[in-house]
Amino acid sequence: MPYLQSNIPHFKCWVRREYTCNHVRYHGEFLHAMCIAVTTMPNRCLSFQVIFTGCESDGTDEPNIHGGAMWARMPITALVGDTPLEEWPDAMPVYDAQPWDCMSHTHAVYTLNRATPCPWIAKVGGNFFPAKYLFTVDYTDSEIADDPAQHKQSHVLELLDAGDWTGNIVALPNNRVRVTHPAWFETGEGAPDFLPSQHIHYSKSDLDYTLDVNQIFNNIYAEDE
Repeated sequence: MPYLQSNIPHFKCWVRREYTCNHVRYHGEFLHAMCIAVTTMPNRCLSFQVIFTGCESDGTDEPNIHGGAMWARMPITALVGDTPLEEWPDAMPVYDAQPWDCMSHTHAVYTLNRATPCPWIAKVGGNFFPAKYLFTVDYTDSEIADDPAQHKQSHVLELLDAGDWTGNIVALPNNRVRVTHPAWFETGEGAPDFLPSQHIHYSKSDLDYTLDVNQIFNNIYAEDE
């Protein structure tokens, strides 16, 4: 599995420009970019490799000075989807954009094909919003990531019709999202009757396994009694 950084299904976006200038200036301005890779660092939010396109200068007298420039480890809170918006969305605190930090350097990136392109429902700040699913990041090789009671995936989504947050990119675990697909199932209402698993399942976890040694050697070549 990749360590630290992976290619992703790339997507176009806008980057809050203050993130490119140490938050000193350019607040409220945006630069156009493509997200091409993701980085996972424990106890930090997801961050991204971006290529700036410079197209914010199209149709203006401003020179294109950003096209082709790259930036590594751009935090998820800097990103806004490349969707036409009447107003730029408000910035989100990290705990809303990604309530659980990355759990390991080691991770996998994949797309849940059976859960796209249908809309998702995202719970952010106690409210429910429709969202566009982009891809998923999962983690391993750490005490937290491999603990069944603590493990979380990061589903990367673009918020839709989310008021002042419409367009922001977020990363939410399973207990903050719901998939909708009317052709396959009816979307439920209310909280599922679930509890996080505290168990690790393996072949030798049952006492019965040790009481009959013949179970261990009951392979294809074992003779019948």
